[in-house]
Parts: sequence; C-alpha cells; structure tokens
Amino acid sequence: MYTAESVEQLAEQFAQLPGIGRKTAHRLALYILKMEREEVTTLAQALVNVKDKVRYCSVCSNITESDPCRICSDVKRDQSFICVVEEPSDVLALEKTREFRGLYHVLGGALSPLDGIGPDELRVKELLPRVSNGVQEVILAMNPNVEGEATTLYLSKLLKPFGVKVTRIARGLPMGSDLEFADEATLSRALEGRVAV
Repeated sequence: MYTAESVEQLAEQFAQLPGIGRKTAHRLALYILKMEREEVTTLAQALVNVKDKVRYCSVCSNITESDPCRICSDVKRDQSFICVVEEPSDVLALEKTREFRGLYHVLGGALSPLDGIGPDELRVKELLPRVSNGVQEVILAMNPNVEGEATTLYLSKLLKPFGVKVTRIARGLPMGSDLEFADEATLSRALEGRVAV
C-alpha cells in the first residue's frame, strides 16, 4: 500500500458504491483530502442526515422525511391514478416530466426468481388495498428489461379481478435501460402513449 492507511480505508468505502471502481474511489478519497475541513464535515453530516431522517412513506413506499410523503399528502394530486414503479429514483424521473399528476406506488424492486426476489420481497400486498379504494387506473411503469416485463405481467394478472383499468407506459424506452436514466421528453411520450395490458 503506497498511500496513507486512512486514504486507503476511505477509498475502500467509496469502492462499495455502485458504479465506483477502484480508480475512481481513490480519486474521490484524494479529492476529500484536498477539501477544507468544514466541507468534509458538511458532507459527513449530509450522509448521517440521510440515514437518520429519510424513511419510506407508509402509503406509497417512496423515500421521504415526512410521513405520508409530499405526493401522497398533496390534495391536488389525482387520487384515481396510481403509477407503479420499481424504485424511488423512478418517481423522481417521472416527476421531472410534469406529465403525471396522480399517485405512486414504489415496489422496491422487480421480480427476479434467479435472485430470489418474488412477490413477497416486494411491496405488492401494500398496493392491493390502495387499488380497491376508488382507483380508476393503475399505470405499470417498470423498467424495460426481463425483470420489469415479468413484474408487469404478474401485476396485470393480479389486478384484473379488481376491475380497474391496468395500463403500461409505452415502449419508447430502450430495452435494458432504467427509467432514472431516460430524458424527460422520452418519459413524457412513454406516459402519454401508455397502453392497456
């Protein structure tokens, strides 16, 4: 090891983050070393605040500091539409389009039997009582990949007995990509072009 032990330990922590390789982890650690102490303290406090203050909304399972979240408690939102997504980052991506004014439900992932993720590992059972409460349409906005397709198929069959309209966002998103990486225009068109499942 050619660097200080503390720098190496910090780099190891950065390397555990998704998308951060060893080289980038070392660059980040060395950058932190160059920062003013007050900036490092502010960064550390922001990390602690995320762990201490952020939780899941008891209604939609989105991340929030207040329960219920701002979207669920907004009386101006259309209560007759629920858009089901995989992760909180998908809510953020869809909200950026300013096209959808309904409610959300975050599953916390997608079905992936090979990884041991079945319906019981997702927030599926929390969705069902919401659907039977005056909802007219459920929009399935899963990522366009194998797991997303399996989740869409499963949910469409599960929701049919509720007599609610079940749609999916249009397939304007490339297969194998994630919603959070799509631009606002593509997401807007996908929402507008949703089709019945």
